[in-house]
Amino acid sequence: MTPASPIAPATAPVPVRGLHHFAWRCRDSEETRRFYEDLLGLPLVHVIKSDHVPSTGEYCPYVHIFFQMRDGSYIAFFDLGDDIAALPSPNTPSWVNHIALRVDSHADLLAAKARLQAAGVEVLGLTDHHIIESIYFFDPNGIRVELTTPTVPQAEMDAHALHARADLDAWTVRKAQLQRDAARTAEAARTGDTA
Repeated sequence: MTPASPIAPATAPVPVRGLHHFAWRCRDSEETRRFYEDLLGLPLVHVIKSDHVPSTGEYCPYVHIFFQMRDGSYIAFFDLGDDIAALPSPNTPSWVNHIALRVDSHADLLAAKARLQAAGVEVLGLTDHHIIESIYFFDPNGIRVELTTPTVPQAEMDAHALHARADLDAWTVRKAQLQRDAARTAEAARTGDTA
């Protein structure tokens, strides 16, 4: 079984140059500022305050805060003034949804881990992913944050890119088989058929 291909548009995609910002809901903007600016060292560079959402026009007083990373991109948060954090997804393990931020070296990763732990933040790792090393922790809003550093030369990443599509296609075939196996197991359990 092969996956359905999307219909190709008549024009080429617009070039996406990089991440501008990733935005999430925060419980408290000052608590979030202390974590990202004071602890992680990302300066608060912009604050938007409004009573109406620009895209929809709906009434919802908020503050939108932006912390800048060294490459010029941002991590941003919305404080809706109600002291409520975004809820985790009930159908997704807590390790799945996260944002990964790059640091320059293994030494920087270890220094960040020590700094976070000294501040009372529980840190998981150092985890070796064979192309990167990472540590993981949660911010005050329940967002899983990964700090990571590359451990292989760019040439190795370029080699991985050459077979990335074939690897995904193989997963798509395996996923379909896993789903068929799970359906057969569930049907056998339902009917009591153990053969």
